[in-house]
Amino acid sequence: MTKHLQPASVAYILGLLCAAGGMLVFGDGYAWRIAALVGLYAAASIGFQLIFGRLGLLMLAQGALFGLGAYATAMITAHLGLDPWFGVAGAIGLGAMVALAIAGPVARLESHYVALATLALAQLVLLTATHGGEWTGGSNGLYGIPPLSFAGIVIVEGPALALVSWCGVLLSLVVAAAVTGGSARARHATIREAPLVAAALGIDAARARLILFPVAGALAALAGALQAHGLGVVSPAVLRFDVMITVLAIAVIGGRGSPWGAVAAACLLVPLPEVFRELESYSLGASGAVLLGVLVACPGGVDGLIRRALPDRTDTLPPVQPLRFGTETLLAEHLGKSFGGNRALADLSLCLEPGSITGLIGPNGSGKTTALNLISGIVGADTGHLRIGDRDLSGLLPVRRAQAGLARGFQHSVFPSELTVLQAVSAGATLGQGRAALDLVGLTARHDVPVGSLGAGETRLLDLARAVATQPSVLLLDEPAAGLTASERARLSGVLETLRRAGLAILIVEHRMDFLMAISDRVVCLVAGETAASGTPDQVRADPRVRAAYLGREAAT
Repeated sequence: MTKHLQPASVAYILGLLCAAGGMLVFGDGYAWRIAALVGLYAAASIGFQLIFGRLGLLMLAQGALFGLGAYATAMITAHLGLDPWFGVAGAIGLGAMVALAIAGPVARLESHYVALATLALAQLVLLTATHGGEWTGGSNGLYGIPPLSFAGIVIVEGPALALVSWCGVLLSLVVAAAVTGGSARARHATIREAPLVAAALGIDAARARLILFPVAGALAALAGALQAHGLGVVSPAVLRFDVMITVLAIAVIGGRGSPWGAVAAACLLVPLPEVFRELESYSLGASGAVLLGVLVACPGGVDGLIRRALPDRTDTLPPVQPLRFGTETLLAEHLGKSFGGNRALADLSLCLEPGSITGLIGPNGSGKTTALNLISGIVGADTGHLRIGDRDLSGLLPVRRAQAGLARGFQHSVFPSELTVLQAVSAGATLGQGRAALDLVGLTARHDVPVGSLGAGETRLLDLARAVATQPSVLLLDEPAAGLTASERARLSGVLETLRRAGLAILIVEHRMDFLMAISDRVVCLVAGETAASGTPDQVRADPRVRAAYLGREAAT
């Protein structure tokens, strides 16, 4: 896809250049100090956006990592006598390592538990700094932190300090773009909005966290370290929760997940108390009123407002990357599952061969969706084994099964609303593969529209395309024809026939018998969790138990 600056990004850059020009002409020493502080909070908030905005996790330790970076460089330089730039590097490394250490155990929790766990971590860091003795300076903090210097210029105040601070912002923006650009945006959005879908596409949420957490920690520590050298002192005040509240407010006001929005919001929020300082006891209320007004006027944050005024330009379509499917057999043997003593599925065995379509039918509550959940790993089986080719999938997480060649479509498709059709279909694949999948289902002309603008039938086809783009060996579909018109069902039949000829093994759960019987090579009927019949469509259609339990009832209606 063509690479170019979007109009909103150009607007942000022009705004910052105008602000910098104004500072050079009218700024005094105090204004430059505020400008430096704005840059520090912007850098820390950009890191927070990676966790809160991209992954949807409310990590309340970003302020603690900011303070940890300040203390780390203070101890490295004041106690060990090392160069300040070495102290900054050490602070960045420590922030990244601490964030990495909490990424695994903490990020596996639900979002509100992540908030509680990381809040506890922040309080632990504060207590350690307060009672750390001579190493941390206790409640008084550490003094005499040497300033940074570059090319013989000592960076202590004025434009030099602001310049270093905003170099940190620039570095943060570049790093954020590197870890969230391209198809990473779609992967992160899918992890946040549809975690089960992400796992079924082979998107490793744990890996995403192990990348973004350390980056967020490093950016927070960088900002804290630069502040420590700018002020020459660090105290437990830098670890107080109001630092985290400021970072959180910047993220929300700026627009969740937007690094540029974080910069704009920092420029608004950080100077705000100074603007209303003369109001004395009314200053807090005035600041709150301004923030409330911004939230009411811009529910999507500053970034949402700017992007509505300056929408992104449409990218050109990428070259097609031909889809190459695996040709392996899925063998499920004696799968069984009970929920609270109620048997949902008993002794189900299936053999899905390459280039074949197997239909799975049965009345409501017969165990069809449970079967798909057991095969895809969303629900763990009580009994049985599962293999694709010579690989045993039993006990593997859904993401590992997807990476082994198993793909799944969902009855109720979920797509992040912020994505275009091409971005959404490419969440678990490359853009070229996503383009090929759109060509397959006939949605290429809609590649640049938001997913929310698609009709019901188009959304079902997009769900199929998203699964197919991962180039699986086995494809599981849950009622793909539900809600489709006759012409859309004919279109779907053609796509499935193409996939069969390409060598996919396909399992379809479907209630529309006319649709399923026409395309299936083999049909399995479940009744009350047990296999009532199995064979060709004609054999299953003629089976008395099937007619009584399902087909006959349908005919009677």
